[in-house]
Amino acid sequence: MTQRTLAAITAMTLVLGLLLAAWLVPLPYSIYRPGVTLNVLGDESPDGKSIIQVSGHPIYRDGGELRMTTVSVTRRDTRLGLFDLLGAWFDRDAAVYPRSSVYPDTSGNEKDDTAEGAVQMAGSQDVATAVAIKQLGLPVEQRVQIAAVAAKAPASDHLETGDLVLSVNGAAVGSADAAVKAIQATPSGEQVRMTVLRDGKQVEIAFLPGTKDGKPYLGVSIGVGYKLPFPVSIDIDPAIGGPSAGLMFSLGIYDTLTPGSMTNGKPIAGTGTINPDGSVGPIGGIQQKIPAAMNDGAKLFLVPADNCADAAGADHGDMRLVKVTTMDSAVTSIEAWAKNPDAKLPTCGRAS
Repeated sequence: MTQRTLAAITAMTLVLGLLLAAWLVPLPYSIYRPGVTLNVLGDESPDGKSIIQVSGHPIYRDGGELRMTTVSVTRRDTRLGLFDLLGAWFDRDAAVYPRSSVYPDTSGNEKDDTAEGAVQMAGSQDVATAVAIKQLGLPVEQRVQIAAVAAKAPASDHLETGDLVLSVNGAAVGSADAAVKAIQATPSGEQVRMTVLRDGKQVEIAFLPGTKDGKPYLGVSIGVGYKLPFPVSIDIDPAIGGPSAGLMFSLGIYDTLTPGSMTNGKPIAGTGTINPDGSVGPIGGIQQKIPAAMNDGAKLFLVPADNCADAAGADHGDMRLVKVTTMDSAVTSIEAWAKNPDAKLPTCGRAS
């Protein structure tokens, strides 16, 4: 064997080794793909009942579809090789992102991600309900709410997610900051006393807090909640998390509480966070949500205004993409389109 032949074999072996390593070694990326869509007006809750449940107010189940959309994202601990990434790269409906942009908290884990998504989902449902009821002109009172309770925390046997906090240690609290300050003012060794509204009933609670960094510690997250004129609940698969279905929840509740079908029995999908003032915020994965909705038969898709630029490049066939800025603008566009599918509606950058 000549020296040149030996060098060529050695070089080829190294090249093959490098290619194999590039193919098999995990790379720091995540993949977005179209996820499931759910008709919030339908009977797709985990127990087979209507997703939206209301008591104490007339309801009108008139058909039609208002589909919330989701994105399928590779989990934090999923390790993707070059083969996986190339497959996603050539898939028009998929997208590849650096894992650090999808999971910026590098110290987190799957359990943390699930818990955070659940808290965001619960918060979005609360705001969505309040916005829908206010759209009807009914009163809604903003209150301090227990947004989450950590497992095995001092409060875990006493407080529940969704409790509305009325007072702490005898003092009324009107904001999350006020509640935190009142809790931290609890004298060392004494019980924290709280009055909460739970399932419409006032409950008195007292228990001994823990200590963290020298301050009383309950193990709860405190946020904004609402005292509603009647109970509304939203029941979807707990594996679905995040705040991006807020707009569709608001629309679904509003349609359920008003006579007639807002969609005129037609299939509509959309996405967007909802804020307490009724404004619609942007979301992630718009280019995956649009084809998911189209594949599930939607004929109109509601796009948050700040997502318009990205939405324009998504595969949407003949499904209309309508720009929305507020809950009210979404209702107006849906009702106009339901009456006339060719109606001029605000789109991303132009009217059509």
